[in-house]
Amino acid sequence: MLDHLAYDAPKPKTIAGATGDWELVIGLEVHAQVSSKAKLFSGASTEFGAEPNSNVAFVDSAMPGMLPVINEGCVALAVKTGLGLKAEINLFSAFDRKNYFYPDLPQGYQISQLYHPIVGEGEVIVDMGPGVARKVRIERIHLEQDAGKSIHDMDPHMSFVDLNRTGVALMEIVSRPDIRGPEEAAAYVGKLRQILRYLGTCDGNMQNGNLRADVNVSVCRPGDYEKYQETQDFSHLGTRCEIKNMNSMRFIQQAIDFEAKRQIAILEDGGEVDQETRLFDVAKGETRTMRSKEEAHDYRYFPCPDLLPLEIEQAWVDDIASTLPELPDEKKARFVNDFGLSEYDAGVLTAEVENADYFEKVAEGNDGKLAANWVINELFGRLKKDDDKGIEDSPVNPDQLAGIIKLITKGDISGKIAKELFEIVYTEGGDPAEIVEKRGMKQVTDTGAIEAAVDQIIADNPAQVEKAKVNPKLAGWFVGQVMKATGGKANPKAVNEIVSAKLGL
Repeated sequence: MLDHLAYDAPKPKTIAGATGDWELVIGLEVHAQVSSKAKLFSGASTEFGAEPNSNVAFVDSAMPGMLPVINEGCVALAVKTGLGLKAEINLFSAFDRKNYFYPDLPQGYQISQLYHPIVGEGEVIVDMGPGVARKVRIERIHLEQDAGKSIHDMDPHMSFVDLNRTGVALMEIVSRPDIRGPEEAAAYVGKLRQILRYLGTCDGNMQNGNLRADVNVSVCRPGDYEKYQETQDFSHLGTRCEIKNMNSMRFIQQAIDFEAKRQIAILEDGGEVDQETRLFDVAKGETRTMRSKEEAHDYRYFPCPDLLPLEIEQAWVDDIASTLPELPDEKKARFVNDFGLSEYDAGVLTAEVENADYFEKVAEGNDGKLAANWVINELFGRLKKDDDKGIEDSPVNPDQLAGIIKLITKGDISGKIAKELFEIVYTEGGDPAEIVEKRGMKQVTDTGAIEAAVDQIIADNPAQVEKAKVNPKLAGWFVGQVMKATGGKANPKAVNEIVSAKLGL
């Protein structure tokens, strides 16, 4: 396995102000929807895109006398996530009521975990480039239920409420303030999403709101962050503001950049940054005030009287641990070691679990580097050209691409013919070997036939022969003419050897 912890850490992002330099300090609270078919405390469906208010059980809508019942599957997926992040699993955890009012929160409180979360400290290793990585510490992961959705654009005088998301299970993954720049923040969310998708505990669909982040941003002077690390005194980090519900890597970066500059301007003007919750206006590219930042006591947290503490057994945790898949860092290291790939190529292939699985099927029984080249350059390139399709929409399955590579390796087709064959398979389908036979695409390896073609080209171009004898680089012209004469079917290596011999080079 690659030793990521031995990599260099990126330098903190520095912003020059009128009174000196400032550094960014960032912590994220990522809300990941658990990949369960039922909600956290009811049997209602979690299907996305259903008719408004169609996936709502009595307990979700806060009908009198309805009691929550814990979904064991959601608990198991939270534990699996913790194990995937190398985190401590708490065998004792408990649920609390977080009291606040929103029209789309029927109960008037959210069932969450404040004092006793199910998962403790873990870590995420974020690659920032060759030999550069950041270790971001995870403070905790707790389970909680999502709220509904208020809709304000359907009527000029009224708002509507859709409770389909109410009660959907969320994992809130809280980081330490270890992130030092906008690019790192986006890379952290990307790496976290990648791990969750490998684990199968969250689909990571940010467009549907299944993965979103609250971004805490503050600024401090150079050296203050080191003081915080020594003392764990958060006052060294400056006053933080939280930017809510970010569901785009690009917008996360834009919001952090704007918010940092806004805070620096306030401080350099002699003011104080108010601790508050803000929203990011995508159209204007700026953050704006949402509400003053609440503390735990503002929500009047207290243990949920309807739910007993959650006690799990170590044996159950061990059983879940035994089902963990190979995670991205381990898979990337294996691709480098087993297939001889560069770290860059291995990183491209393991970015999405579906891409990695596809590649492994293609590489089985084939040269790993050649397989990687065809998957990355030919297949991914063609999919991108074709409306930016994903691997799941590829018209070429792994067996077909593996078949093309086998024909290249056996010498049945040249690289040029292979690209023509790939396009045929991509647009028409079919078995590559059968297509080569039926369409006469097989490479000419008969040296006698190649030699005859070379002799004909030489006989027809005596002036070019004399030039090539003076400048041997011009022998490539003869190779090209032979390939053209044979329809690209001649074995390029054999053509080169015969041309060189005939020209006496």
